[in-house]
Amino acid sequence: MNKLSINLSPRYRLDLCLVKRRRGESLTEPIIPSFSKIRRVRRGNKISRFFRHIFEHKRTRSILGTNLALFAMASSVFPASGIAVAETQNSIVTVEDKINFETQRGLIFPVESVVISQGYHFFHQAIDFDGKTGDPIFSIMRGEVLEIQYSRFAYGNAVLISHGNGLVSLYAHLSRIEVERDQRVEMGTKIGEIGATGRAFGDHLHFELRKDGKNINPLTVLPEIEK
Repeated sequence: MNKLSINLSPRYRLDLCLVKRRRGESLTEPIIPSFSKIRRVRRGNKISRFFRHIFEHKRTRSILGTNLALFAMASSVFPASGIAVAETQNSIVTVEDKINFETQRGLIFPVESVVISQGYHFFHQAIDFDGKTGDPIFSIMRGEVLEIQYSRFAYGNAVLISHGNGLVSLYAHLSRIEVERDQRVEMGTKIGEIGATGRAFGDHLHFELRKDGKNINPLTVLPEIEK
């Protein structure tokens, strides 16, 4: 392996590595997965897994890595770009930091058995909890039902609950809804049951958490998952 390092500025350095590929090393895996492979996936949203395969592919990561290196080079030349990078980094850290809310008893998970079938990322700003149709869904904390949705598309049957201070939770793809709009709920109140309504591939709960209208990672607020 040959390595070349270029100092772009006191803050940035560009490292280039030339690695000789071994004979037989697999480069045949396509960036676009076959639909038969996606169909065999039993858990999670198949559309999200389709895009996850693309963005986690070695070639995609290589392209993104090159673009980031070029972006760092440009930021060392143009000071204004450097400010934009700093602002972007700060915004990412803010989203992933642990967020504390003043509640009487904290928060709970919206399901009894915590099995995450799909995590939070750029193209899926939510958490999917695996389950079976009929499994109960609970309000994560005290609040008021903001909206009830019944649809064959997108979220399907969904419940939005306002918890105050700009915090709203969304529970989607429900097979059954057991609350009404403007109803007050406590932490642990059963609001419905898991299903696969709307644009869902398999039974699961699609759970979103929004703060002041922006999606945040629910795992920064919910209790830590026991290992």
